[in-house]
Amino acid sequence: MPKTADVVDRFIQKMDAEQQEIARILRGMIRKAAQSLDEAIKWGHPCYVGIGNVCSIMPYPDHVNLVFFRGTELHDPDQLLEGTGKGMRHVKIWSAKDIRKRPITDLIRSAVSVDQESAV
Repeated sequence: MPKTADVVDRFIQKMDAEQQEIARILRGMIRKAAQSLDEAIKWGHPCYVGIGNVCSIMPYPDHVNLVFFRGTELHDPDQLLEGTGKGMRHVKIWSAKDIRKRPITDLIRSAVSVDQESAV
């Protein structure tokens, strides 16, 4: 059975070049900011899991979404989150140069905190 990291590597390698670059950067940011999360493939996409599902990287033909499962509960002073669902929100990224590292890292950390609070 292949390691999850290898499966995620192969998933990213199948993406178009621009989406690969975005996904690699996001993956690195998640791994650095949220080392307690496990990496898995769920619903066909890389997913980062703590107590529950925290975030996911979802490629589209012309962009990549960084999805937060409990996005409505996150503090988003930079107003990066989009969506109208009951709980999920996402950050839509069109190119690697559009990645706003500090605010996205803050969202990742906030999502981990929200996830950990659910254990209390």
